[in-house]
Amino acid sequence: MQKILIPTDFSENAWNAIDYAMQLFRNRRCTFYLLNTYTPVIPSSRFMAKMIDGVRIVDAVRENSERGLDRTVAKIRSKYGNTNHSFETISSFNLLVEEVKDIVETFGIHLVITGTKGASGVDEVFMGSNTVRIIKSTKKCPVLAIPYHFEYVTPSEIAFATDFNRFYTSSELEPILEMAKMFKATVRIVHVQYGIKALTELQQFNLNMLRRYLKDVPHYVHTVSELNSVSHTLETFSKELGIHLLAMLNYQHSYMEKMTREPIVKRTAFHTQIPLLVIPELGMEGISAKAKEEEEEVESHN
Repeated sequence: MQKILIPTDFSENAWNAIDYAMQLFRNRRCTFYLLNTYTPVIPSSRFMAKMIDGVRIVDAVRENSERGLDRTVAKIRSKYGNTNHSFETISSFNLLVEEVKDIVETFGIHLVITGTKGASGVDEVFMGSNTVRIIKSTKKCPVLAIPYHFEYVTPSEIAFATDFNRFYTSSELEPILEMAKMFKATVRIVHVQYGIKALTELQQFNLNMLRRYLKDVPHYVHTVSELNSVSHTLETFSKELGIHLLAMLNYQHSYMEKMTREPIVKRTAFHTQIPLLVIPELGMEGISAKAKEEEEEVESHN
């Protein structure tokens, strides 16, 4: 993970994500792309001022964005002074989600790290709406969402939530394996069931393949009964086992999709617990070809 994109709006929430990223990758050579997007209101009426003290509103907002990025880089260098890290700043007049997609594609970004803070009160969600939109639209690399106020802990306990209904390729599991090896972490495979029952033949095959991928990493399989909702169950599991990072794939009918569709009252508890690594799926053609190839490899070893 050498190219890492971190969107920032210069808030404490955004700084917390930056702070986490600097510590997580302190021993890795990385280029961090710090992004700030702005969409100033452009007056459309001839009776509304387009200028403030002789400066066009768009120019003033852009300059404010650029200054904010420069101050953020200076703050990072002052606090960490890590020679492994280099920084690029991007100030863009664009919608955040669209700009993230463009940058991931253009620069070959390996990971997006974003702070997550939902709204307050009755509108509270388990992650901020921007974070959810970034996760849903980013198809080329994982997204790591850092909860507001979460203090960095070396992720020596990583949970991977799965229902074993889908075959995973080595490319999709690579971010989890890399994290596990980087921090000598234990991986806890957690399967949430609504009523405990035996795995199907397909689920057992996928579990066996998953264990093959993890053969060089300490790992355990945990099957747990659903408590009210998937998000509540994973939150409880993470608390009880002292999990530092929760990972899951994002595909149709996945836990991630279920969590974003759960009623608000059921998922608010998960809102600010632990960092969440969301990995996008590969195209289904790639999955099928890879599954066939690796199934043949298993058979050749038997």
